[in-house]
Amino acid sequence: MTIAATKKIDFIDLKAQQRRIRASLEQRITKVMDHGAYIMGPEIAELEEKLAKYVGMKHCVACASGTDALLMPLMAYDIGPGDVIFTSPFTFIATAEVIALLGAGVVFVDIDPRTYNIDPVKLDEAIQKFVKSNSGKKAKGIIPVDLFGQTADYDPIETIAKKYGLFVLQDAAQSFGGTYKGRKAGSSGNVGATSFFPAKPLGCYGDGGAIFCNDDAMMQKLRSIRVHGQGSDKYNNIRIGINGRLDTMQAAVLLAKMEIFDEEIRLRNNIASRYSDQLKNNVLTPFVQPECMSVWAQYSILADHRDEMLKKLKSRGVPTAVYYPKPLHLQDAFRDLGYKRGDFPISERIADSIFSIPMHPYLSTEDQDYIVKAIVE
Repeated sequence: MTIAATKKIDFIDLKAQQRRIRASLEQRITKVMDHGAYIMGPEIAELEEKLAKYVGMKHCVACASGTDALLMPLMAYDIGPGDVIFTSPFTFIATAEVIALLGAGVVFVDIDPRTYNIDPVKLDEAIQKFVKSNSGKKAKGIIPVDLFGQTADYDPIETIAKKYGLFVLQDAAQSFGGTYKGRKAGSSGNVGATSFFPAKPLGCYGDGGAIFCNDDAMMQKLRSIRVHGQGSDKYNNIRIGINGRLDTMQAAVLLAKMEIFDEEIRLRNNIASRYSDQLKNNVLTPFVQPECMSVWAQYSILADHRDEMLKKLKSRGVPTAVYYPKPLHLQDAFRDLGYKRGDFPISERIADSIFSIPMHPYLSTEDQDYIVKAIVE
């Protein structure tokens, strides 16, 4: 017996979360309105201290977006024309966009077929091939992407980086709150970056991001870059920077959300486990590396005849999303890199069959059963 579309299910339910923390939100936002320091108010320093402690890093620099969180460290490393950064083609464009914005070269590396994160073996091969090419350009860094909630495999990535003298910038936009071998996302590599876009596991009510590091000199550079490259004051500029500040209002929202963040991560993992138990015989469910905990930014599955399945799910009121339908090496924005279809077969195969289903801490058992039944049928 087939089921009819009788339910309205949210892909991400921010309203349920807001109802839960409404009193705390209003108290913190009112406090900002009372003191009136809307730019770099006291909530910024409070948030940075709490985030640094949460991740287990010495420094946190809050910034205006997840994109700025990737751009600013590259600026601090003086990345520019003639430099090359290695990253994944199976991600949102921001990861590679920041490299191109600085005039540096992007070298893509295919992904692991189970985790969808950058493949360390292929990474080593790609760097070795680049070094032997004598292109005149210099390999400078690696940006691994933590996709769908779990981190990349950082132990071998960091070993490879040391082998070739490269820095590692962790793109933890989707993994913040997750762990890698007991270490919080954002604490691997030389610098960690995350996003507080509203749909993220920890999201604000606008754009926001944060950068993590243990290096004092890097922290000072990042704080300078965040405010137009300022030195002793905002009218003494010692480098080229950007307007990368996080608004005080967004910091207030994040502080309220942090109060329940760990509980929401537990709820996400409970929901993910239930999905996997009920769907494992029908579709390819997500694989999480041993010694890792995913924060389940998305619950993504693979299925043949994806487009047909998505239409049927839509007809039954089940929302879906595809992350990501077109790998970056096939995007028009990177046409000048000379890549073609077939260059990264795993990324291409996953992009052709992956889709995500509703995932948030407040997904009811009833709604989850409805989603599972629709997929199974």
